[in-house]
Amino acid sequence: MDQLQNFSDYRLLSGCIYCGGSANTRDHVPSRILLEPPYPDNLPVVSACKSCNQGFSKDEQYLVCLLESVLAGSTNPDRMRRPSVAKAMSRSPALKARIESAKTDSNGLISFIPEYERVKNVVLKLARGHAAYELSQQLAHDPDHYWCGALSSLSEEQIEAFNAAHIQHLISEIGSRSHQRMLAAEISMASLSGDQKTMQLLVNDWIEVQEGYYRYLSIDDIEGVIIRIVIANYLACEIGWKIYD
Repeated sequence: MDQLQNFSDYRLLSGCIYCGGSANTRDHVPSRILLEPPYPDNLPVVSACKSCNQGFSKDEQYLVCLLESVLAGSTNPDRMRRPSVAKAMSRSPALKARIESAKTDSNGLISFIPEYERVKNVVLKLARGHAAYELSQQLAHDPDHYWCGALSSLSEEQIEAFNAAHIQHLISEIGSRSHQRMLAAEISMASLSGDQKTMQLLVNDWIEVQEGYYRYLSIDDIEGVIIRIVIANYLACEIGWKIYD
């Protein structure tokens, strides 16, 4: 990832970006448990209190172990593609048994029933981290929109829309990292009469933290703040806050 300094008003972010309390630690967003070594350079880092920083660890471990079990169709560590997760499953028989107990087999179709609140806890943490780091928006309150599910569960049209870069209607916070990442584009379109029309666009594209493991898109526009996340090329998430009237 490119290392960008935040030049927005420093008063926009105060204390722990998760709860608003006093910040005395730093937290990676995404957490390294969602990635595989060697880790990418310049991972985003946000301010957090010690309680929040440590409070997500067990749910994050649960999520990565659940996802690898889903992708492998098994809780057997030997069948998992991620060595770090396979080791975690081997070291934690209680977690392995918990995920195994959520497995269902319907005529050979293996699925796992997730613990939704634990998944949501991690996803909201990630969304708030990206909003703070990229958009200079501190959003400790509950979102107005939350969706999380398998990317493959969407239709082809929905997947295309979800994966598309965002065309900005408003300029995001001046000096924020998102503002600095904007790409200016110009396109020409022909009308039915053959006349050419040129349009200038601001493009806000996805950030791929680690190919195959994690990517995200942070939007601050007329609809409010929208964070989209894809984990392990499988779990897709969209979280939104309506912050504009």
